[in-house]
Amino acid sequence: MSGTSLDGIDCAVVEFSLENNVWNFSFVSGKTVPYTNQWYAKLQNAIYLSESDLHLLNIEYTYFLGELLNNFVVENHLTDLDFIASHGHTVLHQPEKGITLQIGNLPIISDMLSLPFVCDFRVQDVALGGQGAPLVPIGDRLLFSEFDYCLNLGGFSNISFEENNERIAFDICPVNTLLNHFAKQLGKDFDEGGNFAQSGTVHQQLFNTLNKLSFYNQQGPKSLGIEQVNTVYLPLIEKFQLSAQDHLTTVTEHIAYQIASVLKIKDSKLLVTGGGAFNEYLINRLRFHAPNTTVVLTTKELIEFKEAIIFAFLGVLRVTNTNNVLSTVTGASKDHCSGNIFNEELLKK
Repeated sequence: MSGTSLDGIDCAVVEFSLENNVWNFSFVSGKTVPYTNQWYAKLQNAIYLSESDLHLLNIEYTYFLGELLNNFVVENHLTDLDFIASHGHTVLHQPEKGITLQIGNLPIISDMLSLPFVCDFRVQDVALGGQGAPLVPIGDRLLFSEFDYCLNLGGFSNISFEENNERIAFDICPVNTLLNHFAKQLGKDFDEGGNFAQSGTVHQQLFNTLNKLSFYNQQGPKSLGIEQVNTVYLPLIEKFQLSAQDHLTTVTEHIAYQIASVLKIKDSKLLVTGGGAFNEYLINRLRFHAPNTTVVLTTKELIEFKEAIIFAFLGVLRVTNTNNVLSTVTGASKDHCSGNIFNEELLKK
């Protein structure tokens, strides 16, 4: 799993079982492999590449990912894997144009590791008129049903919950794609603990302007990509010539406010995962704006690897020909079973 915040590649080993129609999982091990500065720059600039250069990057990234996965298998002495499920790395996401591209999902990896490879979970949904995102909610429903809301704080914040016996999910707002941008102006890759944001001041006019963006008035399903960050959010924010600290404080306040505005269930339990869960200042501001919600931070492993766990689960559903994408979430024409399988003949029966 590689997210838009570009903090690295999450590798997770997970075991799943189905008993009395209830899915259970066991997290065996996991590791996040940070990107080198070279790969960070390549992936950050991939959106600007020509089609031919993007194709070459896809091949290069797939070999890179294959070597990384092979090292992970060797390091963890993994000898009985059923398959590898991979999200890849999103470089283009314009579902309104029928476009979504996750690089690193070529059959090269399957050949390198001599294992079935399940990937490209988003493409079919976009072809069916959906947003291709978010895909995690099927896992939220089947693996984390004890929570009223499941919130992920990564490059973007996205949430899922049950409403009228349907799973509802959507992106709320950018998170680390914005926060990391301003942290870098202060010499850090990210705002650790939200310490920079805590030292600044909320700029009320910028806060109000952000909250008036049209995206927040749209009904779901809806999703965000790095394109909106670069063309809408950053130009708007940087019109206000503030210190990086004040930018961080105001953006953090905006994130907390927008998330809280979605939480309608009283006395609810909210599971928070993703890298943003370690931003103590952001979590404190969320608790301030959502006083009737219990914000739950679980184990470090679940916070860091929940999305990787669920993409492994999407792979399980795919190889068992079970629907793994919900139309109520993505806006596709129907629920469906999405993902390509390479070397399917190697699957254990």
